[in-house]
This record gives sequence, C-alpha cells and structure tokens, in this order.
Amino acid sequence: MPLRLGVLAGIGLALLVVPIAGLLIRVPWSGLGGDLAGSGDAVRVSIVVSVLATTVAVGLGVPLAWLLARGSFRGQALLRATVLLPIVLPAVVSGVALLASLGRSGPIGGLIDDLFGITLPFTTAGAVLAASFVALPFVTLVAEAGFRAVDRNLEEVAATLGAGPWRRFRRIALPQAVPALAAGVVLGWARALGEFGATVTFAGNLSGRTQTLPLAIFFELERDPEAAFSLSLVLVVVSLLVLTAARRAWVR
Repeated sequence: MPLRLGVLAGIGLALLVVPIAGLLIRVPWSGLGGDLAGSGDAVRVSIVVSVLATTVAVGLGVPLAWLLARGSFRGQALLRATVLLPIVLPAVVSGVALLASLGRSGPIGGLIDDLFGITLPFTTAGAVLAASFVALPFVTLVAEAGFRAVDRNLEEVAATLGAGPWRRFRRIALPQAVPALAAGVVLGWARALGEFGATVTFAGNLSGRTQTLPLAIFFELERDPEAAFSLSLVLVVVSLLVLTAARRAWVR
C-alpha cells in the first residue's frame, strides 16, 4: 500500500477506534451491574419495541423487496427511492412526518382515533411504528439484493413443471435468498434497537412505555453520566455482535 494511503487509513481507523476506547476507559466497571439493573425498564422496552418493529419490517419489507427485484413498471425508480428515503432522512424529520400523518390531528391518525379510539403518538405502539419506519428500508435493501442473486433458471424449470408463482417463490427463491434475508433481519433489528430521533419525536420519552435504551442514555447524560457510559457500552457490544452476525449471514 502506498505510504500516503496507509497514513490516511490509519487516521480513519483512529477516528473510529478512539471514541470507543474513550468510552471503555470511562465506564464505571465496578458499578456496571447496578447501572444496568436500574435501567431494566428501558432494556425491556427496547427489546419489545425492536423485536416487534423487526417483525413488521420483515413482514412488509420482504414483499417490497420482491416487487423491486422482479417488478418492471413505470415509477419503479421512484418507488425504490421512496422506500430508501428513511435511511437518508434526519431521524427527527422522520418523527415529525409520522406525527403529521399519524398524530391525532393528522389525516390518518385522526381517522384511526375517531373510528377505533386508538392513539398512536406517545404510546408503545407509536415507538414500534417509529422503529419500523426506520428499519424497513434496511430489510428491503438487503432482501432485494438477495432476490436479485437468485438463479432464475431454476424458477423457469419449476414453472415448466407446473409450479405456480407462490410455490416458486416459497420453494426456490426464498430458500436461496435466506442468507441475505437473515442479514436484513439482523440489520433491521439493530437499526430499530438504536433508533432515537423518530422515537423521541413521535412516541416521547415515557419511562416504562416508550423510553428505550438510546433515550435513556441521552437523558442520563445530564443526571448520571456514568450510568450513560454503562448503557452505551451495552449498545456498543450488541452492535458489534449484530454486525458480526450480519456479515457471516451475508457471506453465506
């Protein structure tokens, strides 16, 4: 490697490693257990919200990915851009958009409230919806890549043998795309677990209901910085495990 590139690569690596090293130094290891125990509600809410959001993202993202991978229609590029929009949107803008459409005064949220008496903002369901909104593009993006890699010759052979579209999808395309789908699930779950801006804007920061780990970390910084360092360590470890699992699934 050229020396200049090596130096720049070293600086880039330092930019990534130094903050994590600083966090490890500041973590109060002796009180780590107590900090985690005191944030049990945030951990529980994070698990519930992230798992439910991932379920929603997979249930909707896989059909979307199939449509984008196999469809050929006018406006497909616009549809793909719309699906991926939450990736590039500032998280707080995502929350504001959800609030504008699904809040009590929003066109859809008001209708849901009038017909069913269900209010989404500042509820656990609202937190799930916010996390699903930001996780869906990650599942869709990776799943689409997996479906594009499926050998279409096998599907054509199955079609000549009488297999219908659903059976070809279920028995041929889906099994071949499983590694990519697994990576999409892991990445979607990680994104849902780490969501902050959309959640705090749309669902608020209600302890035991909508306060997830990222929200707890942010607000603990003012009250108890050491507790914030401990909770941050948890998310760092989880993120490393998630990235490792996603890479292994993608390689397979």
